[in-house]
Amino acid sequence: MSGADATGWAPASIAVAGGRGTGAPGEPLNVPPLLTSVYRAGGRIDYAREGNPTWEAFEETLGALEGGQACAFASGLAGASAVLETLPVGARVVAPDDAYAGLRELLGDLAGRGRLRLALTDIGDTDATLAACEGADLLWIESPTNPLLTLADLPALVRGVHERGLRVAADNTFATPLLQRPLDAGVDVVVHSATKLISGHSDLLLGATVTRDRRLAGELGRHRVLHGAVPGPFDAWLALRGLRTLPVRLERAQANAVELVRRLHEHPAVARVRYPGLPHHPGHERARVQMRGFGTMVAFEVAGGAAAADAVCARVRLIVHATSLGGVETTLERRGRQPGEAHLPPGLIRLSVGCEDVEDLWADLGRALAVPGGGGRP
Repeated sequence: MSGADATGWAPASIAVAGGRGTGAPGEPLNVPPLLTSVYRAGGRIDYAREGNPTWEAFEETLGALEGGQACAFASGLAGASAVLETLPVGARVVAPDDAYAGLRELLGDLAGRGRLRLALTDIGDTDATLAACEGADLLWIESPTNPLLTLADLPALVRGVHERGLRVAADNTFATPLLQRPLDAGVDVVVHSATKLISGHSDLLLGATVTRDRRLAGELGRHRVLHGAVPGPFDAWLALRGLRTLPVRLERAQANAVELVRRLHEHPAVARVRYPGLPHHPGHERARVQMRGFGTMVAFEVAGGAAAADAVCARVRLIVHATSLGGVETTLERRGRQPGEAHLPPGLIRLSVGCEDVEDLWADLGRALAVPGGGGRP
């Protein structure tokens, strides 16, 4: 939304005002979901796979928040796939060893079929990551990572990688553009699972890429058309409606997360809490400098391992035992139960903090943690 962005409005204002159309008298305040597969000949769009005004309204607003040109996709993984498809066959990709499991599975599939070569690295270790980037074509960054909440040194990695001639992609799903804008650090393309915090209501699948490189934006848009990774207009409309409230949802959920982290850290049944806002977190200083808040995602390890963590997940009532994240409702799960996540600490629970009353959340979580034989912090 170049007009609003040029005014210098704050992100909260852009989230509300973006993607509203031309503002002409008589226009609807909201761009409606345009449910069509066919357009009459002679107009700007020929066929529904090529474009939809409802997508464009969402893209305009997200692009303004991230500071680039957005392209909406059917899911977050569809956006990630589009970025990877811009690489030549046999390209070498470096990615975090604790990145989102779906991305690692996608990368593993592509590597197994000879489409690309893959190297996994500790993204929190800048020197090791840059060493792994020698001879590579793309560095994929998550910061914070999913689910271990590792922080990457974005400026140092971007500088070092660009010196080596690589492209840099960053998944910004956990932070959202309200907490960090990787493009400002020099990242070439940002990827979002808009299913999560951006839409915020656990009722749709949507992804997006954002870049300042017009040529790359064109490649990504062409991929969307050719591969059919197009979002449904109603999903795009819902995502934009959710984006309108992202600033207030994020503020409330983050405040809840900070308080729950404080209490979890003191609980005898919790062996470890991972949250960038904790002063002893290895990435705390990076998060403090790079981000405008510490986010809504928490990971904690239950003393007693997998069985104790499973018992906690089974005992919650207000908090939802589910695999996704970023909604207004608080969710949790033991991530190690998911395929491809066996490397995680057995008692690790990923907690996506929502907008409920924090005292109700703690009462629910506190009861769930009172599992007989749950043990305490070593």
